Amino acid sequence: MLSLRLTSFTHLLSPTSSAAIARRSRAILRRRNHLRKRPLAASFSAQSATAETQDRVNNSKNRVPEQVITPRSQDFNAWYLDVIANAELADYGPVRGTMVIRPYGYAIWEAIQEYLNVKFKETGHSNMYFPQFIPYSFIEKEASHVEGFSPELALVTIGGGKELEEKLVVRPTSETIVNHMFTQWIHSYRDLPLLINQWANVTRWEMRTKPFVRTLEFLWQEGHTAHATPEEAEAEAIQMIDIYTRFAYEQAAIPVITGRKSKVETFAGACKTYTIEAMMGDKKALQAGTSHNLGQNFSRAFATQFTDENGVREHVWQTSWAISTRFVGGIIMTHGDDAGLMLPPKIAPIQVVIVPIWKKDEEKAAVLNAALTVKDVLLKSGIKVKLDDSDQRTPGWKFNFWEMKGVPLRIEIGPRDVASGSVVISRRDIPGKQGKVFGISMEPSNLEAYVKDKLDEIQSSLLERAIAFRDRFCPSILLWLVTPIHTCTMNYWTDQTKSLTRTSLRTVSNAFVVTKTIATNWNEGFLYNIVDVSTYNDLKAAISEGKWARGPWSASDEDELKVKEETGATIRCYPFEQPKGIKTCLMTGNPAEEVAIFAKSY
Repeated sequence: MLSLRLTSFTHLLSPTSSAAIARRSRAILRRRNHLRKRPLAASFSAQSATAETQDRVNNSKNRVPEQVITPRSQDFNAWYLDVIANAELADYGPVRGTMVIRPYGYAIWEAIQEYLNVKFKETGHSNMYFPQFIPYSFIEKEASHVEGFSPELALVTIGGGKELEEKLVVRPTSETIVNHMFTQWIHSYRDLPLLINQWANVTRWEMRTKPFVRTLEFLWQEGHTAHATPEEAEAEAIQMIDIYTRFAYEQAAIPVITGRKSKVETFAGACKTYTIEAMMGDKKALQAGTSHNLGQNFSRAFATQFTDENGVREHVWQTSWAISTRFVGGIIMTHGDDAGLMLPPKIAPIQVVIVPIWKKDEEKAAVLNAALTVKDVLLKSGIKVKLDDSDQRTPGWKFNFWEMKGVPLRIEIGPRDVASGSVVISRRDIPGKQGKVFGISMEPSNLEAYVKDKLDEIQSSLLERAIAFRDRFCPSILLWLVTPIHTCTMNYWTDQTKSLTRTSLRTVSNAFVVTKTIATNWNEGFLYNIVDVSTYNDLKAAISEGKWARGPWSASDEDELKVKEETGATIRCYPFEQPKGIKTCLMTGNPAEEVAIFAKSY
């Protein structure tokens, strides 16, 4: 472990040399970040690999995409919309702000549903359905609820050609109608807990829309529960945000920060809101799921009561929690690259695509038969596989197309592969030759094991990559500090860097320069995407650089709104994982028990 005392040698350095080395160190890091280890095949001949590689390089010349995807670094929003269009995830609806979810996009949503449905039922919840039309008087019963949702409500005032006696709200969320029904179903403590969930559509009249992330109508699940005690309700709210957290990490490969919302950001009508916050590729935050402890706010408004074991009438304690199709947008913005979508295998509609390759008609039958055999082997092992045997496109075009759609693995089978009883497998997360392995045996047990192993590797790799981006720190810069870059006959010993025993004076000098650069920029956090701040000026600087700011906070709601007005950032959450001890509020200087995370968000 390298141990450096930064303050003891900074007097040795000039500002000019420090700036030069800083530029050089960043350049070195950029180059090193592009290097990846090349995977090794278990067994194949070098001669065969060379020939096959050349064939596939020539084939790649046929890649002529019908549409161009804007580079992420050039325009992140344009890139996002291009990926949605080209990967055939969704299209714009005829009404402004609506979208049509296409089959491939809906299949991702189905994968989300499949996982969560199992978890909901394992924890005792049952699915049901409530009407999407809600009497307006229901919305008015809970004061903070109507205040929070009024700007987003869609109202129906005419039905059957006649003006309605009472206008109807098109469901923005279901707490009100759920409580209306709970009041009829709950009478005794024996009826509790009541645990239900519904998969439904929701309408919120958004002014600024973005496909999947924010639309007038979207799909979601919303859970609603009623309990006899506040402790049970709190445990339920925590349990459900934990399920969302596990889904984000284990299925979507998105590392979220789990925590509690501030009072300003709490759901309208809730006592507490818990959230999972994800960092997107442009470093904006996405609220990916929420769980609300509603206390007795709605049960008091709707008189939802039960008789307890002592014969006393009590109001129930409630929760609600939801994840929506915006999670699909989060998956796109977390994992996608300039080639298009990149899907974690566990939620990919197609985990493996098989592309048969032939040049001569007499080669076609043998290649297709081998491809069908491989497809059957993988299907029987539970892998979601697609055989693209269409004649209308070249193999090179197919490579490009399925890469754009984010399929984790591609299997190529040509005449040489048929003759050798092997296939070529390419990983979506490792582009080019580095991600391509030749000579993988078609023998069913070997092929099945290899493909499953690679899918697991890709799932883990995407999560690790997303964590590295969110918590970005470059340990290679520390390696650079102790790498000899010049030879010098003079050995040097310094008490200030005892881990650097005998090395060249010039090496130590350069180490000092780079370390000073790190030290002087540490508070600005150029190595990090989440920056720890201790003052409001630090917070504003971090937000202006597009980063997340994390710092002690105990200021007022008015101060929180001031931060939003002046920086565009909001408190995303008070993370569950908190540093110990009393801290000093970055805004007021008063004692603060918690740190909060601020960021601009979608």
